Amino acid sequence: MTIDADARTLPGERVSHYDLLGRRDTDYYAVFTDIPDADRAVWDRAKAFTDEVGTRMQGEWDAATYPVELVQRMGELELFTDGIEHPELPHTSPLAAGLVNMEVSRHDGSLATALAVQGGLALRTLALFGSPEQQRRWLKPLAEGTVLGAFALTEPDHGSDSVSLETTAVRTTDGWSLNGTKKWIGNGASGGITFVWARVDDDGADDHGKVRCFLVEQDTPGYAGTVITGKVSLRGIHQAHIAMDDLRLASDAVLPGSHTFKDASRVLYATRSGVAWSALGHATACYEIARTYATERMQFGRPLAAFQMVQERLAQMLDELTAMQLYCRRLADLEATGGLRPTQASLAKYHNARAARRVASIARDLLGGNGILLENGVMQHLADIEAIHTYEGTESVQALLLGRDITGMSAFV
Repeated sequence: MTIDADARTLPGERVSHYDLLGRRDTDYYAVFTDIPDADRAVWDRAKAFTDEVGTRMQGEWDAATYPVELVQRMGELELFTDGIEHPELPHTSPLAAGLVNMEVSRHDGSLATALAVQGGLALRTLALFGSPEQQRRWLKPLAEGTVLGAFALTEPDHGSDSVSLETTAVRTTDGWSLNGTKKWIGNGASGGITFVWARVDDDGADDHGKVRCFLVEQDTPGYAGTVITGKVSLRGIHQAHIAMDDLRLASDAVLPGSHTFKDASRVLYATRSGVAWSALGHATACYEIARTYATERMQFGRPLAAFQMVQERLAQMLDELTAMQLYCRRLADLEATGGLRPTQASLAKYHNARAARRVASIARDLLGGNGILLENGVMQHLADIEAIHTYEGTESVQALLLGRDITGMSAFV
């Protein structure tokens, strides 16, 4: 809280600024006090990164600009490995990867999405399905952030029903020809590489009609990535509309480990856990901002925190936040032992994305008019939560996945 010395002579503005954005390390149930030293060291690197960035992302978000050098900085700090098991990558446990996601999301949703795209989607796809040659060329640059990676699955006409994607891959005499469109592709127009999922069109071939993944350098003729403008969520990362018109690739552009849509789903299941952690980070920021504001903001002669209604709202937010933390910690434990089922990740994403929405809404309301100012953080988090609520499977899709699991009956059309 800053009391303006000059404003003291004028009635009505004793406080000129509220210092709300600092880290408070809320952990009411001590969920993260016993984490291993190696995991804490990775978490500390993420904290150091966000402290280094400071308030810069508020300006980037406001201007809708994408500071790719910060993505490269995350690579330098080895924050992209996201629990991926590969001999050429530094090991990061599922818990450490989750804590990194939480911490970066607590700071800024656009950077957290860049983290998820670069590590959780692009790097994981290459590590799981790429050939030895593809990995030798691209694995380290992706992990280090010197080359940006994109994961192109969603199409303008196919979001929740991405299994119905229409982008085609036709075999030619010397390789492949890709035709189709993709949308909402993070890093898809940033000058790096894109992992494009397409349906093979080759009558008589064993993989005819199957969905496979192709490594595409974005400067390849026939590839046109256009930054999507007009977003009011995740404004600090560029997402692309991609058009591929007779995009010619060599025969070795296909990732040999990709054979069906289930392979794409394998990547998405892993990153679904990351969305649960990301929602936790956003909710943590909103709760801590609201709690700090409530103790500093004076109304009717006393702090907001002294009012019963405000204390009840803070208790509601802490209730949601603590449940989210417990979900995430258990999620990491299950993943570390290999016991995590896809629908368990769906439940965590379903719960935490919904809970983050509620926490952010309460926080915005508690800050009153100050809640809509970018400098106070909440409105930016609230807007960014709307995006994570949708991607990696909407609320409705998660509910249907869970419903099928617990009833044994599919309600998908």
